[in-house]
Amino acid sequence: MRRRNRTFEAIRHQAAREALSGIKPAIVARKYEVTSETIRSWVKEFQETHGDDSIPTFSERAADEQRYLELEEKHARAMKVLGEKELELEILRELIKKKNPLSMTN
Repeated sequence: MRRRNRTFEAIRHQAAREALSGIKPAIVARKYEVTSETIRSWVKEFQETHGDDSIPTFSERAADEQRYLELEEKHARAMKVLGEKELELEILRELIKKKNPLSMTN
């Protein structure tokens, strides 16, 4: 029973942090399947418990956004390389299936 309460508490704190980071309460509410009013009460409780020090500053949010964009770009490059490698692998498999590939006729 105690573990469940800690888990629920962690979820409430996570939802409150998301709302405090700038995400609209309605969006956070949809994610956690609760009402916007519930999110607002969790935020209020979180602020009373943890104070304003736990709220990310604008520069922290900007740094997070920059890191997110960099990771997105890196992910896109990795997916492109992966696609190229899969295509190359498929071509090589097709060559192996052929009885007389062009490269082996010399």
